[in-house]
Amino acid sequence: MIKTVVSVGLPVDERLRIRKSVIQPKELTGDEKRICIVTGTHGDELEGQYVCYELSRRLQENPEHLKGIVDIYPALNPLGIDSITRGIPTFDLDMNRIFPGNEDGPVQEQIAAKVIHDISGADMCVDIHASNIFLREIPQVRVSEITAENLLPYAKQLNIDYVWIHAAATVLESTLAHTMNMAGVPTLVVEMGVGMRITLDYGNQLVDGIFALMKYIGIWDGPAIQPKEPIISTDGQVGFVNANHSGIFIPRVDHWNHIHKGEVIGEILNPLKGKVEETLYAPFDGMVFTLREYPIVNSGSLIARVLGGDF
Repeated sequence: MIKTVVSVGLPVDERLRIRKSVIQPKELTGDEKRICIVTGTHGDELEGQYVCYELSRRLQENPEHLKGIVDIYPALNPLGIDSITRGIPTFDLDMNRIFPGNEDGPVQEQIAAKVIHDISGADMCVDIHASNIFLREIPQVRVSEITAENLLPYAKQLNIDYVWIHAAATVLESTLAHTMNMAGVPTLVVEMGVGMRITLDYGNQLVDGIFALMKYIGIWDGPAIQPKEPIISTDGQVGFVNANHSGIFIPRVDHWNHIHKGEVIGEILNPLKGKVEETLYAPFDGMVFTLREYPIVNSGSLIARVLGGDF
């Protein structure tokens, strides 16, 4: 069943519509739990599109095992997806910076408020993001220190590689996840892959985890995997490697590989002068969980994140 969550008039007799797919048992008792799978907040993040498809496909093939309600929101920012734009193109805004919105505010804030109203009351929400076009991320869940105790048991069900617990000071209060968590809806933020791409292995890994999560909270009683045990860390265990020069970045390590302190992560090349402007080294022993994907860099560009430890 397809439902329209938001419908807003646009120029030239067009409309902006945010829709969701509602998948539920044929017979409802009124006591069913509800999970919301949300993605497409940023128009250049496409990893979640495949997740929505594959989740819906599996649910429809095995309806007898569904014991709750699954709301799937593939595109919170449909204009951004259509135009390959990160923000809302008509309004030049990052949608994940205007929650919880305002029903009496500008159009974009009205849209955000209606989305929040529709998700409110759910028992669980998974907010799926990809990285931008510049960086590739391993499948991970990001939670804040203030929500970690409540969210960690759910995060461990998602079959992801890594849970990154952020300091509370880094949490943006204007995001969908923060708004929903403060409203009492446990909301996990998933980051994986790279912008403008779909990584099938990551998508299938997460879909398996969503079924495990649904079984954990009583929405699904069919087959589900035993999710992998994620690495869990805080900000203090993460090292950032940034460029000090502009140029072309060439990686010398593979994504999600172990690296030793002082090992070369990559080089920044100067095509005009035919020389290496800078060699970048690992700050400590650990794992490269974020790696530069787009080769053009400027001074200050993020090149890699390294998770300290022996894995």
